[in-house]
Amino acid sequence: MTFTPRTPRVVAARRLQRRRDRDRAGRFLAEGPQAVRSALLAGAVLELFGTPSALDRHAELAARAPQVSPVTDEALAALAETVQPQGLVAVCAQADVSLAEALAKRPRLVAVAAEIRDPGNAGTVLRTADAAGAGAVVFAGDAVDPYNGKCVRSSAGSLFHVDVVRAPLPVVDDLRAAGLQVLATTGHGDTDLDRLLDDRLLARPTAWLFGSEAHGLPEAVMAAADHRVRVPIYGGAESLNLAAAAAVCLYASARAQRQESLR
Repeated sequence: MTFTPRTPRVVAARRLQRRRDRDRAGRFLAEGPQAVRSALLAGAVLELFGTPSALDRHAELAARAPQVSPVTDEALAALAETVQPQGLVAVCAQADVSLAEALAKRPRLVAVAAEIRDPGNAGTVLRTADAAGAGAVVFAGDAVDPYNGKCVRSSAGSLFHVDVVRAPLPVVDDLRAAGLQVLATTGHGDTDLDRLLDDRLLARPTAWLFGSEAHGLPEAVMAAADHRVRVPIYGGAESLNLAAAAAVCLYASARAQRQESLR
């Protein structure tokens, strides 16, 4: 049996495109073979929808799913949010971790998306933090839902690799109490990344605070940080976008921490 857009299970899954329904159900959608593979490895998949051709093409993924539901092309298009869907959409269980739980693991690198509302930017920060070896990513304050479809896609599977935390602001005291220095990113910082590297401050356990491109970090959050840090600009560019700045800062910390561990 191949399900259509009107099949009740497809209709129920499609509701997960809305945040209120995701929060109510504790579930979300992961689209495409890369995200599905990561979700399967994490044990998060509850049901896998796929067109017959996609299920044949990715038989190894279908074999690992607890429930497989073949769907028509029209049903898959209704579940997917991309213009050219790749044939697979999984219903996954949300795996939020509390801030206390995440910090109890004593991570040495944490990224905080403070009121970042653009899902593409937030997902890219999540992906970059994972690549840099961060132990947790905190979506703080009025930030985008990490289970938003675009955020899930932009994370490229990293949503399933690190602790994802949703927490109210402020979070600085909790981060500092866990032994992390707290660094706030801003284009008008009182210090810069080069100086922190030269002084070997980035070798310490660190939480980086990133704000939205439009508004930056809330003033109270920035003031509470241990340092307000700017990324030095050596050329003629006015600034870096959020994703680029996050990559530079997180990798600077990752490298400094790795070098310190080898001393």
